[in-house]
Amino acid sequence: MKKKKETNVVLATIAIFVATFMTAIEGTIVSTAMPTIIGSLNGVSMMSWVFSIYLLTSSISTPIYGKLADRIGRKPVFLVGLVIFLIGSSMAGLSQSMLTLILSRALQGLGAGAIQPVTFTMIADIYPYEKRARVLGLNSSAWGIASIVAPLLGGYIVQHLSWHWIFFINVPVGLITMLLVIFFFQEDRRSAKEPIDLAGSATLSVLLLALMLFAQGLGGTTNPWVNALWLVLAVVAGFFFMKAERKAKDPLIPLALFKNNLFLGQNLVAALVSGVLIGFEVYIPMWMQGILGLPATMGGFAVTPSSVLWIFGSFLAGRLLVSQPATRIVSVSLFVITAGIGVLSFLPMGTSFAVFLLVAAFLGFGFGIAITTTMVTAQNVVAENEIGVASAMNTLSRTIGQTLMMSVFGIIQNTLFARGIQGHFQLKMSMLNKLINPETATQIQSNLLPQLRTILLQAMHGVYITGVILAVIAILVNFWTAHRHAGNSALK
Repeated sequence: MKKKKETNVVLATIAIFVATFMTAIEGTIVSTAMPTIIGSLNGVSMMSWVFSIYLLTSSISTPIYGKLADRIGRKPVFLVGLVIFLIGSSMAGLSQSMLTLILSRALQGLGAGAIQPVTFTMIADIYPYEKRARVLGLNSSAWGIASIVAPLLGGYIVQHLSWHWIFFINVPVGLITMLLVIFFFQEDRRSAKEPIDLAGSATLSVLLLALMLFAQGLGGTTNPWVNALWLVLAVVAGFFFMKAERKAKDPLIPLALFKNNLFLGQNLVAALVSGVLIGFEVYIPMWMQGILGLPATMGGFAVTPSSVLWIFGSFLAGRLLVSQPATRIVSVSLFVITAGIGVLSFLPMGTSFAVFLLVAAFLGFGFGIAITTTMVTAQNVVAENEIGVASAMNTLSRTIGQTLMMSVFGIIQNTLFARGIQGHFQLKMSMLNKLINPETATQIQSNLLPQLRTILLQAMHGVYITGVILAVIAILVNFWTAHRHAGNSALK
């Protein structure tokens, strides 16, 4: 009798890590190369769509891949997603127009929508509950490493090769990952007898598309009436989605999951914490460059300690989950995050770079505990045949939280900018754009710099005060969840 092959845990984990790193580096490396791409393809007016379309297609496809991973298996879904991602990468590298690049990025996003949630599910398959949080934390460190490596790698590629290679480089890395998964990740074959929930897939896709476009337009770039129509479409699609899921024999997202208060609460917390996280990561470099006058590389390194301490937070979460209720662990992490963001909302003009490094480390520790605990908990409170859906829902919650909050932060920043320059006839909004870039800040009259930096500081404070509010809401949600599960011991 032929011996059944077993998963090579080490090599399968390496494949998962490489796949995560490949998708993590994608956004930052494209940002680094974007000025060169715009110069080559003459597409400054369409620039935002290079990022938005990737986010849209990956978000729409995430829950569908999660369900398919439960129905037919993690391995085939992961490999299909990876193939789509590599085809999109190749097409993006070959692009000779902005429209072709945007369409290629849409295809990349469709592939990336499989990679992140299915890798989380594969980790859940390979590792027992007590070890899973540590591995998830290590896997999440790929995002931190990517934030350091991407600007350096992107700059080198653009300078010494061409911008096309920031996409081509994915192909050999992706092929190696595919081979590792094909030969070293093993799983039992799955077969689903029930028909695929096409109605649920279609209505959820429309719901997410409308919701993401609504979020994109919150910053004022879209006609208010058009944006209102997106919101109406999202509500209508949501209604028909729930109707379809009640009728489906094998629903895309079983609505019973949302009756589980722990599952619902932890995903809401993940969305809120991810909103705080994106505000921290995006606006700290702006603070470093515009207020402290540091170069862009130093602005990026200001958030590096958070990536390092994230790993330690994840490891600690793994130890605590064995003996403590998930809501208690999350509660501690949320107080840490609230304190860290609270400090940022009051730091004065002359604060040194070292202080930001300490705050970043403090926040990274809190983020590592919170994000890892919510993911492991979401996976652990569902049936084994729903782990893929649970992983996808957690990933989707975080993406929606980040997308919505980036729009809200943008509104707050622009409102405070407009209020700051009001009454100062010498100041213009264009000066604030120049101030944020140290290279163009030298073009501003020196006597105007102090006032402009004060306005920028007020905007930064406004963003982080909003972050505090988000963290407090997350604490209340977590408290509600804990209250509904009062008397429960540690999650088993």
